Amino acid sequence: MITRRQFVATAAAGTALLASPALAFEVEPKFRPQAVRMKADLAPGQILILPRAHFLYFVTEPGRAIRYGVGVGKAGLEFSGKAIIQVKKEWPTWRPTQEMIERDPAHYGRFANNDYVQPGGESNPLGARALYLFQNGRDTFYRIHGTTEPASIGHSVSNGCIRMINEHVMDLYERVPVGTPVTVL
Repeated sequence: MITRRQFVATAAAGTALLASPALAFEVEPKFRPQAVRMKADLAPGQILILPRAHFLYFVTEPGRAIRYGVGVGKAGLEFSGKAIIQVKKEWPTWRPTQEMIERDPAHYGRFANNDYVQPGGESNPLGARALYLFQNGRDTFYRIHGTTEPASIGHSVSNGCIRMINEHVMDLYERVPVGTPVTVL
């Protein structure tokens, strides 16, 4: 369980990072991590995502959660249902799915007809961290991950994954273990 002191310290650090003049983008205040009240019947240690509101909630204790702003899948590409975080990776590698390459060959053409995988790093679309969602032991190919497009937070523009500001996904990554249940409504 997170203490109030730990939460305040984390929020202050995140706010300081967002206020840095080195960053060209500042997320709207409502999409910054913040402690909120939740329905008391939600078990601590789970993640609840409300795509229409563009919020991810990590339940910390009965009736309490940390809320983060997210970007979600565009119409027809969004994930919904229940999953489990079965893999966690720092600076993950990335390759678009075959469906993404076929849907947008102009954007993903460099991945066509080869096995190229983009290495992890600051230009990688998965950002600093990725939490891999599985159902019944099988990879869904949906992720909760960082982003190279922070302005997408609060919008429905991705190929289905849940995007977060890199600093925010790094914070969530440290809080959630493998096995964390995720519900996307």
